[in-house]
Amino acid sequence: MKSVFQQEIGRCYICEHFFNNRERHNYLEEHHIFFGTANRAKSEKYGLKIKLCLKHHKGDIDGNKEAVHFNKVYDLMLKEIGQRKFEENHSREDFRKEFGKSWL
Repeated sequence: MKSVFQQEIGRCYICEHFFNNRERHNYLEEHHIFFGTANRAKSEKYGLKIKLCLKHHKGDIDGNKEAVHFNKVYDLMLKEIGQRKFEENHSREDFRKEFGKSWL
């Protein structure tokens, strides 16, 4: 499924929404907001994924504190945003059943 987050081509979600930086990137990676074996497929099913630049996805160096995979604050913020988006069409109980817990 396509992402349920409207995102302009070439723009990193974190750059744009957290830092108001509308710079375009030549390369972006897809990030499933709820990742892991089971949750990745559920993120795909519900479109809970965004595009991120390398700096904000995995980082261009090991341990990059600005990359969502190394930054717990960004990870939790994205999970809250993802859950809110899910709850636009489903209940919180539906979210808990699908993803195992609530981040709100």
